Amino acid sequence: MKRAGYIIWLIIVLLFLYMPILMLTVYSFTDSESMGVIRAFSIENYKTLFTTPELRNMISGTFVLAVVSAVISVILGTSGAIGAFYSKKGAKTFIDSANQIPVVNADVVTGFSICILLIVVLNMKKETFIPLIIGHVVLSVPFVYMSVIPRLKQMDDALYEAALDMGAKPSAALRKVIIPQIAPGIFSGFVMAITLSLDDYFITTYTKPATFDTISTYVVNATKGAQTQIKTALWALSAVIFILITLAFIFMNMEPGKEKKNV
Repeated sequence: MKRAGYIIWLIIVLLFLYMPILMLTVYSFTDSESMGVIRAFSIENYKTLFTTPELRNMISGTFVLAVVSAVISVILGTSGAIGAFYSKKGAKTFIDSANQIPVVNADVVTGFSICILLIVVLNMKKETFIPLIIGHVVLSVPFVYMSVIPRLKQMDDALYEAALDMGAKPSAALRKVIIPQIAPGIFSGFVMAITLSLDDYFITTYTKPATFDTISTYVVNATKGAQTQIKTALWALSAVIFILITLAFIFMNMEPGKEKKNV
């Protein structure tokens, strides 16, 4: 009875969290112009999503930004995690504390601070996309760091020293010993960085060029005055993103199970 209660409670929580997305997914396959009444099923929203140049450019630009910022974040976050792990206690504590600042700060505070520093103080132009990329990297690096650190702690400390004793150079030991051991954490951080970039609104709003929109900023602006056809096509976009992210996390959680079976 106790276990059944836990299962029922879990189902209620999941329904509460994901019911709005599931409703959007259902309505994305209809010709309804608003929530409430389903008149007929249709794939017109998906045709509009993938054939409208404005929407295609917005989606492609969002994903290019997400991948670029995620790659940079993985490089910086992984390097910082490895450096902190092998540093002395004082340096490690300082890096850990500094890493928490973007995490505990609200996105609006982080975005406004980056805007003041890069655009007002350093006079960077938004049209270069540099402030936008830096903003997304600042947002994502701490989460990459937190994904890699647990893998480093699980790793046998003697592996790196053994590689050096066997004649390997530090760079070779890093590539061939440490990186393979922490690869799952790096991949998790990469997926998290892409997710954060796709989801961010405030940092993007403060740092993006005027003519560029990501999915988050476009959706907010679309709710204020876009055509009904565009608004309903965004339901289809929400469904596609939800399905892609769900499949990615299912794949990530299946990998550990495969490793255990192989062992």
